[in-house]
Amino acid sequence: MDAAFTSEQHEIRRTLRDLLARHTGPDAIPAAVRSAEGYDPALWRRLAGDLGLPGLALAEKYGGAGCTTTELALACEETGRALLPSPLLATAALAAPLLAALGTPDQRAALLPRIADGTLTAALALPGGSLATALGLTGDNLDGTWAGGGRAGGIQAHGAGERRLYGEADRVLDGHSAGLLLVAAHAGGYPRSRTQLFLVPGDAPGLVRTRLTALDETRPLARVELRDTPAEPLGGDDSADAAAALADAGRTAAAILAAEAVGTAASALERTVEYVKAREQFGRAVGSFQAVKHRLADLYVRVEAARSAAYHAARDPEAGPLALAQALEAARITTGEAVQLHGGIGFTWEHEAHRYLKRAAGDELLFGPVHRLRDHAAQRAGLFGPAATASGALHGAGVR
Repeated sequence: MDAAFTSEQHEIRRTLRDLLARHTGPDAIPAAVRSAEGYDPALWRRLAGDLGLPGLALAEKYGGAGCTTTELALACEETGRALLPSPLLATAALAAPLLAALGTPDQRAALLPRIADGTLTAALALPGGSLATALGLTGDNLDGTWAGGGRAGGIQAHGAGERRLYGEADRVLDGHSAGLLLVAAHAGGYPRSRTQLFLVPGDAPGLVRTRLTALDETRPLARVELRDTPAEPLGGDDSADAAAALADAGRTAAAILAAEAVGTAASALERTVEYVKAREQFGRAVGSFQAVKHRLADLYVRVEAARSAAYHAARDPEAGPLALAQALEAARITTGEAVQLHGGIGFTWEHEAHRYLKRAAGDELLFGPVHRLRDHAAQRAGLFGPAATASGALHGAGVR
């Protein structure tokens, strides 16, 4: 496999980096996250209209660019570098693939072109509060326990044709501002309940959305409440259980998020290198001390290894969860070291180093933790079979 990027892929990276350098910065990000949308609508229109970011991985017949996951991962690496608050991840990496995979022809024709041109944003509303489990990243989602259960758990769908939804979902990424919600709900009646996805417009009656306080302001989260809210089944009344589709979408989203986390870690490292080159202590630059050089070299190796894993996963989504674990760990460690190496100023709430740390910590809370990502990947690979377990037990007991 040729892992080198094409000239078109390099151009996507260069163009987006130049645009974000002009329109993001220490003052622009706080202003964007405190707006009603949680991002800069004017910049989003430029990203969608001029660069076509939401439609990069969508088919051309729906107004997309017809590119692959790799191009979307490249774009997200650049947005991660800038800590850009935008609905790109929720819309293009989570919602759009599910619409393309499960939607009826009419649903795809009506919704995907609007997503591709940026006039429609979407969010995935999943009950249970664990996005990682629902996407099959940190556990098996086939039993549906992540979505609640019984007669009253999770979100319930009643009726036929146009369904009515009851229930709520917490920690919905960009749920407060999305024009369309993809809601996972139980349908089919008890005890034969199955989890399906439903389409709910952002202005539907009975829908109440509350923006929550999040550790990372650039990742706005919301509580979504549905009280007798009309909804349309994604894929029609005969649509299959959504768990398998969510797991497939989760692996691809993991690769995209891994690239974004790599961008966050790389930018934090670059800013730290510039700082220690300029900051002086004992009459010399902090970066000239051998101990500091070693710490930075270790971080560089960690970030580059995570980048390689992320772009391998973009080409092979089966590697997505493991790549995400490596990238989240690299982001957490690198941003933590960035705060330390910035000294006292790095601990201030408004400093860039602190913002990068909050992005890394918030992403691991939302899509991790790292040890569970690795554990579930190992379970899926069969590493914990009877023979492996017995061998590991003997080795742990000191038997050779």
